[in-house]
Amino acid sequence: MLDGVGRACVRALVSQCHPRMLFALLLPFLIMFVGGSLLLWLAWTPLTQALQNGLDGVGVVNRVDQWMVMAGLFSLKVWLIPLLAVVILLPMAGILGLVVAAIWVMPLVLSHVASREYPELSRQGRHAWVGSIWNTLWVMCIFIIGWMLTLPLWLIPPLGVLLSVFWWAFAFTRIMRVDALIEHASPQERKLLQQRCYGGFWSLGLICALLQLLPPAWLFLPVFSALLFVHYGLDRLRRLRAESIIDV
Repeated sequence: MLDGVGRACVRALVSQCHPRMLFALLLPFLIMFVGGSLLLWLAWTPLTQALQNGLDGVGVVNRVDQWMVMAGLFSLKVWLIPLLAVVILLPMAGILGLVVAAIWVMPLVLSHVASREYPELSRQGRHAWVGSIWNTLWVMCIFIIGWMLTLPLWLIPPLGVLLSVFWWAFAFTRIMRVDALIEHASPQERKLLQQRCYGGFWSLGLICALLQLLPPAWLFLPVFSALLFVHYGLDRLRRLRAESIIDV
C-alpha cells in the first residue's frame, strides 16, 4: 500500500507542474485570502472582546498577568488574546481553502488527471455533486467543532502540534478520499476501496497535514492535495477493476 502512496506523490508532483494545474492554484488561494480577510475584519473585534471577558474570569491568568506587569516585563493578556484569536481564526481560513478545493478545484483536477492518465476508467459514480458537497460540509463542521473543543489542550506543550496535525489529517483524508473517487467509482467500489486503502488514504492525509505546518505550503496545498488523492484513488480503482476482470 505504501508503494501506491509514493507513486501518487511522484505523479502529483509531475502533474502540479502542468500549466493548467499551476493556474488552478489561484482560485483557492484568492478565495482563502479574501475569505480570511473578511473573517478577520468581521470577527476579530468580537472574538478578542469575548476572549478578554473570558480571561478576566480566570484567576490564574489574572495573577500571572499582574505579577509580570509588576515585575516590569509585559502584560500576558496583551500577547495571549491576539495569539488565541489567530489560533482560532487562521484554521477557519484554511478549512475554507480546503472546501473551495473540494467543491471547485477537485473537478478541474479530476478532469485533467483522468483524461490524461486514466482514460480507460469509466465514470460509475452516482449523485457525485450532491455527495461531494454533503461530505465536505459534514467534515468542515466536525473539524471546526473538534478544533474549538480541543483548543484548551494546546496549553499542554506537545499536544498543540499533535492536535493540529490530527485535525488537518482528518480534514484532508475525509474530504479528499471521497472526492477523488466519487465520480468514477460505484458506491460498492468506493466502500471497498476506503476499507482496503484505509491506511494509504490516511498516510496521504498525514503528509498534507505535516505540509500544512509550513506557511509557504498554503499556496499550493489545496491543489496538490487534490492531485495526491486523485492519483492514488484512481490508481487503486484501476487495480481493483483489473482484479475483477482477472477473477472473471
